[in-house]
Amino acid sequence: MALFGALLLALLAGAHAELPGCKTRVTSQALELVKQEGLRFLEQELETITIPDLRGREGHFYYNISEVKVTELQLTSSELHFQPEQELVLQISNASLGLRFRRQLLYWFFYDGGYINASAEGVSIRTALQLSRDATGRIKVSNVSCQASVSRMHAAFGGTFKKIYEFLSTFITSGMRFLLNQQICPVLYHAGMVLLNSLLDTVPVRSSVDELVGIDYSLLKDPVASDSNLDMVFRGAFFPLAEGNWSLPNRAVEPQLQDEERMVYVAFSEFFFDSAMESYFRAGALQLSLVGDKVPHDLDMLLRATYFGSIVLLSPAVIDSPLKLELRVLAPPRCTIKPSGTTVSVTASVTIALVPPDQPEVQLSSMTMDARLSAKMALRGKALRTQLDLRRFRIYSNQSALESLALIPLQAPLKTMLQIGVMPMLNERMWRGVQIPLPEGINFVREVVTNHAGFLTIGADLHFAKGLREVIEKNRPADTRDSWAPSAPPPSTTAA
Repeated sequence: MALFGALLLALLAGAHAELPGCKTRVTSQALELVKQEGLRFLEQELETITIPDLRGREGHFYYNISEVKVTELQLTSSELHFQPEQELVLQISNASLGLRFRRQLLYWFFYDGGYINASAEGVSIRTALQLSRDATGRIKVSNVSCQASVSRMHAAFGGTFKKIYEFLSTFITSGMRFLLNQQICPVLYHAGMVLLNSLLDTVPVRSSVDELVGIDYSLLKDPVASDSNLDMVFRGAFFPLAEGNWSLPNRAVEPQLQDEERMVYVAFSEFFFDSAMESYFRAGALQLSLVGDKVPHDLDMLLRATYFGSIVLLSPAVIDSPLKLELRVLAPPRCTIKPSGTTVSVTASVTIALVPPDQPEVQLSSMTMDARLSAKMALRGKALRTQLDLRRFRIYSNQSALESLALIPLQAPLKTMLQIGVMPMLNERMWRGVQIPLPEGINFVREVVTNHAGFLTIGADLHFAKGLREVIEKNRPADTRDSWAPSAPPPSTTAA
């Protein structure tokens, strides 16, 4: 009975789980590019290591090692890979660190000082970033685990007291190796928990697209890593800014991601596009009114000729009034995605009227328009763009079949007016695009769009338009060095 109850609860939870409108997959193909950029960032972070002064006494010799700085990181072997369930792991083996420090030696009344170069050999680092969803739906580095060790130190002492330094080198290098071991992991912890999270803060979660509509890219659950990829599911829903709490129920097919040949794949369901069109519909944007000179001259003459019988019966003061052509979408358009292509179905009213100055407008006719548009999606940089083309068009009267027959001569001119006057304005707005969830400084290149039944996928490679350091410095929280130190994890326990 308990097993049946647990099964029932699981089924109910699955039935009420929110379906994503957008999915993203980062494949192992991207990791080499990410690793190269990440290692440059890691080298710059290791250069910020601050090692305390090392003082000591051996017999009558007093020594002081200070101003220790990491100057370079030399890699022999490094690997970046996914680790189930939520981790990204960086493994560095047999690397070396170049160092420079100031030496001071006092023996009775004899003093020696200067700067010297040293190296830390056999450096091994293993750090794992755990990725999760925070309370706002944003992807975050929620934990950083780290192990680091330095096998040996070497310092090339010279000068008058070279023999003395060589005698003391065992104490000096052992102490420096111990202190260096203690500093690597706290630096990496800060880099992950603070600096990388500041980069992830640039990923849009809930933002405005324009003055009417916003988009919600909240993660619906924690990212899931396998051996070969990292998958993320987003709400992927538009909403009218005036109704921030409104949401369209998602009854579309859930997008699926199967490929792994490209660096990144993004999938959008029909719901993603339907929520955009319904949001603009609710915001009152899907209507157009052309009055007077805005109506093409040839169409104006044709409409006046078509409704001549109605116009001549009007008052002489109204007959020569400007013509008004109004298009108003009657219901939210709907998107259909098939392997053969993507279409958008629109139903709108077309109202023709005369607009005399300082008088109520006089309606000549009202008809219904059904249109089918083909939609071509493209990804440029970080913007998903759409190009629409009018494919099918018909007008008819809701009042009588006879009046619908009388409207046939208007069909071709109205279609031409839509293609020449309306579609360019619509495409100009659509071509601005909407940003997809990607950090600042990273763009998509070499995109390939593939249609499926109910959703489409876009495969692409990544390009760093800006370095990680540049983006992080721009978004770095103020005074982080002081704020993270008390909460940093203990240094690596690897033996020094």
